[in-house]
Amino acid sequence: MAFNPQSINPINLNPNIGIGVNIPFNNIGPAEALFYTTGSIVTVINNGVFTTNYNTQEAIKNNLINYFLTNPGELPLNPSFGAGLRRFLFEQITDLNNATVKSFVQDKLDNVFPMIQIASLDILSNTQDNNTIIISLKYFVPNTNIQGTLSFQF
Repeated sequence: MAFNPQSINPINLNPNIGIGVNIPFNNIGPAEALFYTTGSIVTVINNGVFTTNYNTQEAIKNNLINYFLTNPGELPLNPSFGAGLRRFLFEQITDLNNATVKSFVQDKLDNVFPMIQIASLDILSNTQDNNTIIISLKYFVPNTNIQGTLSFQF
């Protein structure tokens, strides 16, 4: 009898442990944060610029967004971090260049995020703007219920 057991990250079992921050950041400053007090317990309703996420699925999605929107050299203490998709900004939009972008994204995902499997990766031309491409990524993490979709427009 075969079955497909699902793995649950132990961090997801404790709803009080924050894993990362959501992207995009909030537009309000910390001075505008809202607090709710019940006896000796203080609950932050809106914690300012950074919103904490509490599950692995959202953390993986935010890590992918952060990685693909960062260029190598932007982080002082980690100069190799970042996909560097901006190098393709002023290239001609052709089938050959779209295939190059697709293999570039696949290589980056395989090297930096080996636990993530690509369900589909499409490089699409924008029908309303001939100068724009859309990178559409559907991914999943094997043996878990984690899956997601990302779309970048350049």
